[in-house]
Amino acid sequence: MSEAITPQVAARLDEGFAALGIELGAEKRERLLRLVELLHKWNRAYNLTAIRSPEEMVSRHLLDSAAVLPHVGAAPLLDVGAGPGLPGLVLAILEPSLAVTLLDSNGKKVRFQRQAVMELGLTNVTPVQARVEAFKPPPGGFAQIVSRAFASLADFVALTEPLLARDGRWLAMKGPAADDELAALDAGVVVSERHVLAVPFTVGERQLLIVERTDSNPGRR
Repeated sequence: MSEAITPQVAARLDEGFAALGIELGAEKRERLLRLVELLHKWNRAYNLTAIRSPEEMVSRHLLDSAAVLPHVGAAPLLDVGAGPGLPGLVLAILEPSLAVTLLDSNGKKVRFQRQAVMELGLTNVTPVQARVEAFKPPPGGFAQIVSRAFASLADFVALTEPLLARDGRWLAMKGPAADDELAALDAGVVVSERHVLAVPFTVGERQLLIVERTDSNPGRR
């Protein structure tokens, strides 16, 4: 590991995942620490994230991403507006059987995704550089579409509706402002679940909104 991965960084990772109730084996732990190292290294040149400290990257990026793991199913997952690959890369590391597609239009961020996939040896991740409107999903669409910092809830749902499988779900990671966004949701969808995310070492409310189509809105598929 590089100088970015201090004992304090490793301790925060270990304590944080223990608090989330996620058991890390040696290989997953090594990949997560390596991801922090890569983020820190690339961030100095490409400004991938406003978070500069490796310790804060563990809290604000890795632990925040991992907090949704209990609510992610086994079906292929699309991470929209993935940026440097969050939460998709973290979820792919934690659940190697999960097929993850990372979608972002920013070239430098997708280049980082590809480098991370290569260096971490992740065979279950597919980075894609494209605008959401131009992306062609696989036949049948994705059963799960997640977003961490892509758009408002209504825009997230509207833009990705053509990509969602008939019985699929949107997983929207939000802060406290989510209440203000609910009123703008289309009548054809409903928030079926709402979970408070307790992210270790992080101040401020985080929540996951799971959105599904209503019976009267079967979607385009």
